Amino acid sequence: MTEPSATFLLFGATGDLARRMIFPSLYNLLSDGLLPDDFLIVASGRSEMDDAAFRKEVDDALRQFLAADRYDADVAARFGAMIGYQPVDAGNADQFAKLAQRIDGRLERGLSVYLSTPPSLFAPTAQGLADAGLITPHTRIAMEKPIGKDLASSKVVNDGIGALFAESQIFRVDHYLGKETVQNLLALRFGNVMFEPLWNTTAIDHVQITVGETVGLEGRVSYYDGVGALRDMVQNHILQILSIIAMEPPARMDPTAVRDEKVKVLRSLRPMTDETVKTHSVRGQYTPGAVSGQIVTGYADELGQPSDTETFVALKAYIDNWRWQGVPFYLRTGKRMPARQSEIVIQFKPVRHSIFGRDGHGTGLEPNTLVIRLQPEEYIRLAIMSKRPGLERQVKLDEVTLDVSLTAAFAGQRRRIAYERLILDLLAGDQTLFVRRDEVEAQWTWIDSIIDGWKEANVKPAAYSSGNWGPSSAIALIERDGASWHD
Repeated sequence: MTEPSATFLLFGATGDLARRMIFPSLYNLLSDGLLPDDFLIVASGRSEMDDAAFRKEVDDALRQFLAADRYDADVAARFGAMIGYQPVDAGNADQFAKLAQRIDGRLERGLSVYLSTPPSLFAPTAQGLADAGLITPHTRIAMEKPIGKDLASSKVVNDGIGALFAESQIFRVDHYLGKETVQNLLALRFGNVMFEPLWNTTAIDHVQITVGETVGLEGRVSYYDGVGALRDMVQNHILQILSIIAMEPPARMDPTAVRDEKVKVLRSLRPMTDETVKTHSVRGQYTPGAVSGQIVTGYADELGQPSDTETFVALKAYIDNWRWQGVPFYLRTGKRMPARQSEIVIQFKPVRHSIFGRDGHGTGLEPNTLVIRLQPEEYIRLAIMSKRPGLERQVKLDEVTLDVSLTAAFAGQRRRIAYERLILDLLAGDQTLFVRRDEVEAQWTWIDSIIDGWKEANVKPAAYSSGNWGPSSAIALIERDGASWHD
């Protein structure tokens, strides 16, 4: 499986993700000459339409979601010509047979299947592929999250796919792993000699991971209610970021070595209990307020009824291993936050002894802080102490920032959609940036301990006004340890 797949089969091709992300990503790959020769895209959905009608829908999506300078009519025409549409309902053998006819004679050159559908359709779709003779050693399958809603259901999903595909053929998608700045965490840690010797409990006081969204339900009512922030964001995106921050150095940059180290971290997360969830977790739900100067309604108002689903969660996590013993990882994510941002804060410990204080006078000496912003800006900032200019006999220090804007540093290069990287790796068969089954199950094991603890302790979401960083108890979660959220 060294040659890239020559055929890309997309289920859920009429959905929002396909229109916003997948087709624009495929277009960009074609525009940059990164797709194989004679590449074929077979799009599938439940709607009945012919190739011409679907190609028109794709072209409309490209015009809407591509950057203005990226759309080129000639490239779009070439792109449309390689797309065919085949309606398929899971469980309809005749439609799967017609789908197989579209791909006839191409299987030996590799088939990459992308499931942008509800998880309940994963196994039936895979079975339909198998019955139609479309699963061979040259077939790969990619699955969008969520992989289940808890450990037990994730095993059912994985068992259904695993019965038909080898693990080496399965690509579980977490789009955060396709982001340049998330991949850059590996480069930051393992490509620079100054960080790794300090990347442990000896030098680091605590770590913060924040993923804030300004949006509310945004049409996701049927999915989100009953799922909540813990399952929707922490179980996948935040725990994947945490595993990259905390992992041991892999022996090499390959899928097995990297993911072996990530799963060790996830298995080392200290489970929560009905007692620790009271002090180590916060649930919240947004109420009416203002975001970016706009008045917005509360979650229950958008939903149309009361609900116990959390739209915000803050956690204090511990990784019980030698490197991170005693270092708290503060995690928070929520909807209707003041700003859309994803960032990591590495808070170092203060110097052990300050030589700059005399006669008990303070010097303003602050611990170093490393801030890694993932979105919307992309930068790395290191706060260090520097002497304030002047002739005073007592040295006075001020905090200054070493600022590396990745957007400015690589201004000549287009910032790519995360799905471009992931689709390219899927076609090539590189699993490094995809999630392995044991990772998913380790993530769910920890998440389940929190959910079970909430149920046992009857922890309900606390209200917070839209436009704030969650309930006041989220501030107390970190400040009673003598730290503060980096806002």
